[in-house]
Amino acid sequence: MKFIGVIPARYASTRFPGKPLALLDGKPIIQHVCENAGKALDQVWVATDDERIAQCVAGFNGQVVMTRADHQSGTDRCAEAAQALAAAHDFDVVINVQGDEPFVRLEQIEALKACFDDSSTDIATLVKVIEDSTVLFNPNRPKVVVDCKQNALFFSREAIPHIRGVQKEDWLAHHQFYSHLGMYAYRKEVLQQLTQLEPSRLELAESLEQLRWLENGLRIKVGQTQFESIGIDTPEDLEAARQFLENQRKC
Repeated sequence: MKFIGVIPARYASTRFPGKPLALLDGKPIIQHVCENAGKALDQVWVATDDERIAQCVAGFNGQVVMTRADHQSGTDRCAEAAQALAAAHDFDVVINVQGDEPFVRLEQIEALKACFDDSSTDIATLVKVIEDSTVLFNPNRPKVVVDCKQNALFFSREAIPHIRGVQKEDWLAHHQFYSHLGMYAYRKEVLQQLTQLEPSRLELAESLEQLRWLENGLRIKVGQTQFESIGIDTPEDLEAARQFLENQRKC
């Protein structure tokens, strides 16, 4: 099984324009993502529509695939990049590494790769056990329930499942909940199929694109990680990331 990494990156973020180029510890965020993803993957490509990002990646000897500007999701951008790369590169699975997560870990990518030890896996993603009730009830942190074969049953911004007859502050003591980390891996032919699917009712209700795949009968294998996802969506998140690095140095 051959894996490649694709990092979708756009300049025009509503909450943080130019985010991939923002400096963290003296390096652009996109460089941190590339270098950390490269610890687990032999081939890592940045998929972007912006020449500024492309020039930045070339500056640290990274690899770039130029894509259209009208993609609605990172999955769609990954699909275009994978289609372009398939002509010259041999791979079976595309790992979508979020371009705003400079602390992505080798262990997380390896957990995604391990999902494909099951030959029936078409799509994989990651979850983490929730240990804090503020995460459990935060609608910006999607939750997921899985079946006995570690396939996702449903994703929601609400805490699922509902624990009947128990006060919400005690839910974590009565059930193991999982938060969803937005990393995906797809067989290359399945990735192209995803781009042909129309937005679904559940997806539109929850604003979670993976529900479109479930509604269309696709299965999503779930790998587990013990490492938290640290994304950068706003300038405030960048300052928190800088503080995180500083605290690490003090430890």
